[in-house]
Amino acid sequence: MPQTPTLVAMFDSSSFNRNLYQTKEESCSGLYYQDNNLLSGSLEALIQHLVPSVDYYPDRTYIFTFLLSSRLFIHPFELMAKVCHVCLEQQRLNDSGADKSNLRKIAPKILQLLTEWTETFPYDFRDERMMRNLKDTAHRITNGDEMYRKNVQQIIQNLIRKLTALSQYEELITKINSQSTDRMTILKTKPQSIQRDIITVCSDPYTLAQQLTHIELERLSYIGPEEFVQAFVQKDPLDSNESCYGDRKKTRNLEAYVEWFNRLSYLVATEICMPVKKKHRARMIEFFIDVARECFNIGNFNSLMAIISGMNMSPVSRLKKTWAKVKTAKFDILEHQMDPSSNFYNYRTALRGAAQRSLTAHSNREKIVIPFCSLLIKDIYFLNEGCTNRLPNGHVNFEKFWELARQVSEFMAWKQVECPFEKDRKILHYVLTVPIFSEDGQLFWAESKCPRVKCLS
Repeated sequence: MPQTPTLVAMFDSSSFNRNLYQTKEESCSGLYYQDNNLLSGSLEALIQHLVPSVDYYPDRTYIFTFLLSSRLFIHPFELMAKVCHVCLEQQRLNDSGADKSNLRKIAPKILQLLTEWTETFPYDFRDERMMRNLKDTAHRITNGDEMYRKNVQQIIQNLIRKLTALSQYEELITKINSQSTDRMTILKTKPQSIQRDIITVCSDPYTLAQQLTHIELERLSYIGPEEFVQAFVQKDPLDSNESCYGDRKKTRNLEAYVEWFNRLSYLVATEICMPVKKKHRARMIEFFIDVARECFNIGNFNSLMAIISGMNMSPVSRLKKTWAKVKTAKFDILEHQMDPSSNFYNYRTALRGAAQRSLTAHSNREKIVIPFCSLLIKDIYFLNEGCTNRLPNGHVNFEKFWELARQVSEFMAWKQVECPFEKDRKILHYVLTVPIFSEDGQLFWAESKCPRVKCLS
């Protein structure tokens, strides 16, 4: 059975290819090409184009693009059922007298398609209907062949391992959030019990930037590519099935990542507002400026922007006397890099530089690219809103989905990177569980009404 290449190799934007030659007989019907580029097609024709045959296997970029975007029109479990039906009918595999030699030719390709689906979009298979379709199709095509049966077992075992890891991650996030809530209650009722601040836990800005990068890469790794599309799923006017749309917005991991950004912003603001003395506040501001600079150097733009956002919150920016004690030259440079004017031109330039460095990197340290997530979501949102999903003739606007897949595939490559820095569990625990004030009003209270509270623990 052919081996699936790594996601980085498959979806590297520099080799992203949408030139799909019409090598399959069915692809001439219901699909529209221009200069060998697939631009549109009916949903049924696109599904047909996904299904392998004895002498055809779909381009891998097409597989990714269609599986990513098709959920705007059809539920994954319905797509799986259609693909399996076409697969079985096309090769007459439902017939008891099916040609065994024909089965041996097509089985590896069908298994390869299932492998790519389960590896790239494993979260689709949290749906029991998906798992049933997967097992049923695999059972039909293996037809008692021991070699194929072992391949199917491997596919399912890998899938279950990924889904188990996801469940454990979600349980951990719930536990962390619960600990933070419990400690927030302590802060409100017994503020004098709080003894530490971030500098007492980690006095080195570079180390803290590394630990923030650990958090970023871990949370990135659990975001499924489909979440960027499912966030914008709406009812397809050409689909009469009302019931399948209620459970589509499965964006839990993407939402958890956005919540992490917000937490880090308010953590920065809380740590700055809590000290009593101006010099301590000024020291905290300078510390976070250095952390932000190290995040920029690492390629961690999401933490960088979260820190800048926290320092620009009103309760922090109003501390005029504190800021007067701060050397702001480095902060001005960072703000310039993340300036939102001209559609974040400076940031986008820096991001392209980091992405280029990542492509030629020889170490995981140089491969790190952590984009400003909210802007990535915004870009995908405007792409989705700015281009129609359906053309006037009812065709799916596949040209739009090539661009959508290109953006998401770039993210897929970045989230594969393993963090090269050593974990410091004490720092991580502090950053993830220390109570924070999550509203401007609470921060104003911390700054002006609670002088006895020196810092958080």
